[in-house]
Amino acid sequence: MAQSMTGLVRSCRCAELEHLIPGRHVTLMGWCHHIRDLGRMLFITLRDRSGEIQLIVEDQASDGLRALAASVRPEYVLAASGRIRERSDPNPRMATGQIELVVEDLRILSESETPPFYIEPDSEANEALRLSHRYLDLRRPDQARRIMQRDRIVLAIRRYFADEGFVDIETPMLGRSTPEGARDYLVPSRVRPGSFYALPQSPQLYKQLLMLAGFDRYIQIARCFRDEDLRADRQPEFTQVDLEMSFVGPNEVMDTVERGVAKVAAETCGIEIPLPLPRLTWDEAMRRFGSDKPDLRFDMELQDVSSQPVITGAGFGPFDEALAADGSVIVLVVPDGGRLSRREIDDLANFVRTYRLGGLPWLVPGPPLRGSIRKFFDDAATAGLASAVGAGANDLILFGCGPTSLVQTAMGQLRVEVASRMGMIDPDRHELLWVTEFPLFEAGEPGDDRLYAKHHPFTRPLDADMDRLETDPLSVRAAAYDIIMDGVELGGGSIRIHESDLQQRMLALLGFTEEEARASFGFLLEAFRYGAPPHGGLAFGLDRFVMLLTGARNIREVIAFPKVQSAADLMTGAPAPVAPEQLEELDLLLGPTAAQAVTAGES
Repeated sequence: MAQSMTGLVRSCRCAELEHLIPGRHVTLMGWCHHIRDLGRMLFITLRDRSGEIQLIVEDQASDGLRALAASVRPEYVLAASGRIRERSDPNPRMATGQIELVVEDLRILSESETPPFYIEPDSEANEALRLSHRYLDLRRPDQARRIMQRDRIVLAIRRYFADEGFVDIETPMLGRSTPEGARDYLVPSRVRPGSFYALPQSPQLYKQLLMLAGFDRYIQIARCFRDEDLRADRQPEFTQVDLEMSFVGPNEVMDTVERGVAKVAAETCGIEIPLPLPRLTWDEAMRRFGSDKPDLRFDMELQDVSSQPVITGAGFGPFDEALAADGSVIVLVVPDGGRLSRREIDDLANFVRTYRLGGLPWLVPGPPLRGSIRKFFDDAATAGLASAVGAGANDLILFGCGPTSLVQTAMGQLRVEVASRMGMIDPDRHELLWVTEFPLFEAGEPGDDRLYAKHHPFTRPLDADMDRLETDPLSVRAAAYDIIMDGVELGGGSIRIHESDLQQRMLALLGFTEEEARASFGFLLEAFRYGAPPHGGLAFGLDRFVMLLTGARNIREVIAFPKVQSAADLMTGAPAPVAPEQLEELDLLLGPTAAQAVTAGES
């Protein structure tokens, strides 16, 4: 039966060592993590968010105290008072392993049923089970540490930007739906039937308007929402560190951000990041790594061998077809890859097919020469190719051929996959860089003649390319930059358009009529008429940043109450049907599919 804590005041948390002085009388409160009854003595490990400490009920304790202690079970909530003393058998695995609390008074504040999984670090319990009981999952010491580390990272971010002169300003959560790429989460208005708010995909337009308002430097730890398919590093609602600066170019923004990232990583996680960060243009990143978010924690760069005589003269049909269509032949040299079995190489070929690459020819120079296309290469030709691409006798040369952009992307994905399978990536190593000068536009799928913004419609073209904006838009580069950490896009930004006429040109190229542009962005175009300063900014994902700094496997581990792949909250059951009265108040009528789902209980 639960007891009252009347008359007790907690002295400190379990592992706050500066307060736990031998001989001092303290009162601690927390959860029973383990209990060991040795007959003459009884030991309880008490746990809270700070860590654990050992409680001991000695043989000379009163019968009532011993009986109460013996009734304790894991996850009972306890209050224990007594004196701190040094342990006769120190435990180096515990932060408090040098001391213990000799219990003089014990109270059970709350009892617990047996949890559905063990409250232990690195639990092997099914993730769905853990997320459906997230409040228990968050008690696990490793999970609690990640959430606590997130708090320290956020605090360090706020301190850094405050010191840099940024003003923390909140922007609305209920705004207007504007076409920014992903689908909006819509909120119906009760007082204006038929009209909807949109939850923000980002504070992009608001922060630009704050620059027009003269605030000069803006920062926000912003909640954002995107109705999109999920991956390990995506959530329908997420948090980003959002900033904007006036009277700056790309260098000033990148310098400010990289100094902040380095300072926060060092202060909170002891991770040293050398500055300045290296920079690659988008074109160079794609040529060398096949990715606009290259992982630099390991070597292996792509090499274009399209012009090598040994390739053009090989007589291998797929090579000839690719080159005749202005495509490319690109190789990836895998150090010591000759030790891979034929089955393992075939599995890599299956992997690249998911990226629309038709196959994966390969060679191992030897001797003896081995490979799926060895009959097209004699020893001299192979030796020449190996020398050109820096391949050793037992290295594996993997070939991709076809349209250049397709081959670059597929071989870039293969590069990371091979490195992961062969243990080339040191998880304790961190490598950051900037990727700059992205294309301003990208083309649609075959049959779709529209242009699409590579980042968003408010990104400024590079001045050097401005004269080709209408005549050759796909060649125009953007004043855009992404910060990459360990092969993950940490964040991205750009210098913005601040002139009304240039913004209208940009929207026209994206297919907006003048009326559509005014309907969606009229307030921004109007604002530009009243003295808009040159400005730019960036947003980086707080969830991803914490995930990478703490070594978590995915961002669900660093979010207190995350969603799963279906965007569902397994703990609360959201999303869920609502009462008919609520729909009536909002003047909403469900379509036949939704209505049938509600009736069948499938929502």
